[in-house]
Amino acid sequence: MTELFTEARRTALRAFCDTIVPRVERDEDEAGFWARTASDQGVDRALEELIAALPVEQQAGLVDLLDALDGLGIAHAPSQLSREEILRSLSLASSAAAGGIRALAALTAMLHYGAPDPATGRNPNWPQLGYPGPAIVAPKAEKPIEPLVPQGDELTLEADVCVVGSGAGGGVVAGLLAKRGLNVVVLEGGGYFTEADFSQLELKAWQEMYWRGGPQQTVDGNLGIMAGAALGGGTVVNWTNCLRTPPWVRERWAREFGLEGVDGPEFDRLTDAVLDRIGATDQATDLSPAQERMKLGAERLGWRGRQVVRNADPEKYTPEAAGYMGYGDPSGAKRSSDKTWLLDAYEAGARILVRTKAQRILTEDGHAAGVAAIYADPASGASTKVTVRAPQVVVACGAIESPALLLRSGIGGPAVGDHWLNHAALAVIGSYDEDVQQWWGPPHAWQCHEFEDAGDGAGFLIEGIQWGPGQICSAIPIVGREHKEMVAELRHAVIAVGRAQTRGHGRITLDADGEPLLHYAVTDPADERDLRDALEACIRMHEAAGAQTICSIAAGAPRWRRGDHLEAFIAQVRRLPLRAGGMGLFSAHQMGGCRMGADPSTSVANPRGELHDTAGVWVGDASAFPSAVGVNPMVSIMALAHRTADAMSAGLTGAATVAA
Repeated sequence: MTELFTEARRTALRAFCDTIVPRVERDEDEAGFWARTASDQGVDRALEELIAALPVEQQAGLVDLLDALDGLGIAHAPSQLSREEILRSLSLASSAAAGGIRALAALTAMLHYGAPDPATGRNPNWPQLGYPGPAIVAPKAEKPIEPLVPQGDELTLEADVCVVGSGAGGGVVAGLLAKRGLNVVVLEGGGYFTEADFSQLELKAWQEMYWRGGPQQTVDGNLGIMAGAALGGGTVVNWTNCLRTPPWVRERWAREFGLEGVDGPEFDRLTDAVLDRIGATDQATDLSPAQERMKLGAERLGWRGRQVVRNADPEKYTPEAAGYMGYGDPSGAKRSSDKTWLLDAYEAGARILVRTKAQRILTEDGHAAGVAAIYADPASGASTKVTVRAPQVVVACGAIESPALLLRSGIGGPAVGDHWLNHAALAVIGSYDEDVQQWWGPPHAWQCHEFEDAGDGAGFLIEGIQWGPGQICSAIPIVGREHKEMVAELRHAVIAVGRAQTRGHGRITLDADGEPLLHYAVTDPADERDLRDALEACIRMHEAAGAQTICSIAAGAPRWRRGDHLEAFIAQVRRLPLRAGGMGLFSAHQMGGCRMGADPSTSVANPRGELHDTAGVWVGDASAFPSAVGVNPMVSIMALAHRTADAMSAGLTGAATVAA
């Protein structure tokens, strides 16, 4: 780190951080919010450590950026405006510099407003935001699953089935097959965390339970990505919406892709079995004042809305704890995969390994033979080679890692990694007169579904969001005084998310180390229409609900104030490009990349989930989706995984299968 950070680079980094979060002179500032700079909180030192830990290529890009800032004299600029102008001019001169500045600015804001003080467990800026920080004391419950811990240099296991991944899909397949008497091994790349581990702190949760440690950008910068990575997968950190697969999606899957039965009572039966096992209920869904505002706006416009059904235990549920469920539900109410399907598998004798990443699928004569993986000990850093010998392999490590695993293994055919799908979303902030406590209660308690079916298989939904100060503050694409002034009002802010079903797609490829690279651009005309319509609908809903100001999360953060011309504002933001440098888009729902279908040239697996080109290898997660599902995908993933497990059981045992 000494060689990497010269004094000039350190000075440039400190000046950069204090340009993003500067000192602002205010007469009243008892808590020090306005006077506190990023470097006052040590953000520059924390960024040094983060940059030093990056891969060499990313490291080099940021070091070049710091050298450029030093060369332009950012540390010696006479004023805040001068420093902001340096950032602006450098962004205009180079797209690479612009991307680096955006990324570094987001990290600066994220750490300044999200990182807790080690001594107090709270961030000194939270009182200004009206954010309480950790709300409950998590119970000290025993972990019901005891993972198998590899020892020594190598471990070889024999099994009937090896399931790679433990989320909404992998958990279902493992649970059903183990209960039906098969010898099952589950490999999970993430760690095992339950309510006793959930600190209700976003940065800690990202590092422990999210893919690559939290929010990531696609390589083109067009889309922000959030994906779970722990035992139980995304079900440990998702927002528990339990929505059935829409009928128009099911009809398309059957008609265009040959998924027999998904448009009829067979799939209804599987969905019912899934909802029953995860305890889906409408008895644990309180609306925060923020979501009450969204509901009010929709009602005034005559738009349809619905209270969300959630997989939660009403006996353990509390709205205070539910507001933190994106970091793991500290109450233990969430009935995630590790508390349901995986527990079924474990109790039926399945062996479960965590922190064990699959490297490749082993094959012999065109048939599955097992999985080669690496276990990494979190304490010592030591590793163990793990080989699972199994004639059946289920790929269920998520719609990012599943395509990557098949690509590394050289199987799956020409469509692997293609048709990578996302529910692209955008956010609109409405600021109201009162403290709206968006951090309280389930992030998704109410949803506007007025526009879910545009008549062509597309459409969009409007819903709420998890309120995390680091994530929210880092998403506001302005800097300096203006950014701080907006952050200071966030206790009054209702964040509405417009989420398109999306018909277009991106692609997963591999880097030189065999790790996934994510590519995504919104180019489909229906997607462009739906996202712009969603943006407009969120604005109109806020206005109808009484918002005093409305801000779109886009370059420059265009803002409307009550009394301004609403139609002119809507026309302005609808013109913004749906890409990096324009409208900020993000996705927590990744799908596709290993899709099912009848045609081996355009799909990876057959309509029941088995690879076209490799017998015994099955796809059992969201990567198998032929198209985007349009709604929160957990229940759809589970129902399709149930269907695939039934197909596997029929072939392996010859026995009739039943919903379990």
